Amino acid sequence: MSKKLITFGEVMMRLSPPGYSKFSQTTSFDLVYGGGEANVAISCGYLGMKAAHVTRFPDNALGRAATQFLRKHWLGTINVIYGDNMLGKYFLEKGAVHRPSEVIYEREGSAFSLIKPEMVNWEEVLEGADWFHWTGITPAISEGAAMCCLDAIKTANKMGVTVSGDINSRKNMWKYGKTMQEVMPEFVENCDIVITSSRGIHELFGLGENGKKFRNSAKQLMDTFPRIKKVVGKTRKSISASHQQIQGKMWNGEKYIKSEMFNITHVIDRVGTGDAFAAGLIYGLLHCDNDLQALNFASAACALKHTVEGDVNMVSLDNVLNLMEGDTSGKIKR
Repeated sequence: MSKKLITFGEVMMRLSPPGYSKFSQTTSFDLVYGGGEANVAISCGYLGMKAAHVTRFPDNALGRAATQFLRKHWLGTINVIYGDNMLGKYFLEKGAVHRPSEVIYEREGSAFSLIKPEMVNWEEVLEGADWFHWTGITPAISEGAAMCCLDAIKTANKMGVTVSGDINSRKNMWKYGKTMQEVMPEFVENCDIVITSSRGIHELFGLGENGKKFRNSAKQLMDTFPRIKKVVGKTRKSISASHQQIQGKMWNGEKYIKSEMFNITHVIDRVGTGDAFAAGLIYGLLHCDNDLQALNFASAACALKHTVEGDVNMVSLDNVLNLMEGDTSGKIKR
């Protein structure tokens, strides 16, 4: 029987100049939809899992178009909520070689930011689920979004559903009167799996050293929050905007594990690669024989996302397994 994943978070419209044009050059934008948590769910759907996303869209044609995007990409949308009239959006100028990408957000006052905890019955949503995933972006959007996400996490705990949190957050997003240091501990203490970095652990909790020795920071995080079973991250080496190297790493409470290094020599789209890593980790921990296999699966999925346009990693299970087995040829499959 397929494993079932539930995710919760904002989905935005992404507008990008065609190709690698700059904002100042373009007269049109390519449009897709994406959001960290939905990206994870869609990626797991492409890998063969059952997946559904909980969000709130405006009650208009844009909200319905965004819903159709989720349905098109294997997601259940029965728990999508509608109200208000603004869909969050962001503009992406894709970098190349030595020129970095640039992102501009327009999400304040979005339908999702106005969500309230009473709008979602999490016991119904999580019925039959194996896994719930959230990211640190959601609690930063608004107090309503934060409380709704915390309700989901605590309900999942009561129902025996595994909870993972990708907790690295954007500190500039916290604008509703509370800091991430005030809010995030209660979220993280109820997680089974945490995806983060030594920098994230230091910024959020004052543990470890900023940017140094992931293993030591992960140990301290698990000592502080005993529910956590695994702390996972990745090392990214940016040779240029077009050439990246990726390696997964994990502290599982007993040993420190690293995946093989994946070399991505021609980056097509870097956005969503962290979500692809999270999706690969979720799939790997549910289906692989051990933590090292799961970590290699996550890293391979992340590497493949660099070759896919848009926010979402639309690769198959066979694509990931072939890369794990060393097939980097890119030969046509007939």
